[in-house]
Amino acid sequence: MTRFLFRVMLIGLAFAAGPIHARCADFVPQAKPQNASRDIVGQDLDTIQERGWIEFAVYEDFPPYSFGTRETPQGVDIEIGRIIAADLGVEARFKFVEAGESLDADLRNWVWKGPIVGGSVANVMLRVPYDSEFACRVEQVVFTGQYAGESIAIAYDKASYPDEKPVPAYFRFDSVAVENDSIADFYLTSLAGGQLNANIRRFPTMAEAVKALAGGEVMAAMGPKAQLEHGVTEAIGVHEPSLPGFSVGAWTIGLGVNFRYRPLAYAVDDAVRYALDDGRIAGIYERYGLSFTAPER
Repeated sequence: MTRFLFRVMLIGLAFAAGPIHARCADFVPQAKPQNASRDIVGQDLDTIQERGWIEFAVYEDFPPYSFGTRETPQGVDIEIGRIIAADLGVEARFKFVEAGESLDADLRNWVWKGPIVGGSVANVMLRVPYDSEFACRVEQVVFTGQYAGESIAIAYDKASYPDEKPVPAYFRFDSVAVENDSIADFYLTSLAGGQLNANIRRFPTMAEAVKALAGGEVMAAMGPKAQLEHGVTEAIGVHEPSLPGFSVGAWTIGLGVNFRYRPLAYAVDDAVRYALDDGRIAGIYERYGLSFTAPER
């Protein structure tokens, strides 16, 4: 499944070229949300603490970030949600959600309004990519709690590349796995006038792409570094080469909170900051065998 940070927003950022403007210089206030009653717009901090639990929206079947079941959730984002809940003195509950066609849709469905049919918003959404200009445009969400950095990398079979680590140009001749319709897929497809297309192998998920690499079906795989590291073996290396023509190869991951609940946004941001300062978030990444990149805050 194509995930939120490889769809409309980040793809547009990665390949856009144009003049640089001051932050929010072209900001136009949006119409106030309509038909969003109190029962579907989340709860304030006092209500959450009084009832004793907080609900986090996380993406389903998205290892190593969030996977498992509602009863036995696992992953980096699950552990971060538990840290936040503990800091607030409440129980952590998780709503596994399916990724929509854009980040706007996901935030509308799971943070500030609710889906058209069935379900309701959560108090906090995890793994929301932070971009200053995007934050200007989506007024209904407070983008806060930046907890990690993410970047695009290449995993490769060490036996196939004993002397040099592969870079995108190698895939004119060598096979590479990507998640279908991901940012890596779009990048490689557009590179060198389409000369790499014959060697790109597309898979429904990044996990399946890495599995194909581990099974010897392809020589390399390209995608988010953490997802590559999660599926590697001793025979596979991972590196971050320079990516020509790729303006956004790294980004910051944070949280989304309904704009009506600023005190809640401040509280979860404080919890994240404490966990960054004392190394708990870095420790989560280490337990999952992942490299941790501190976020830009």
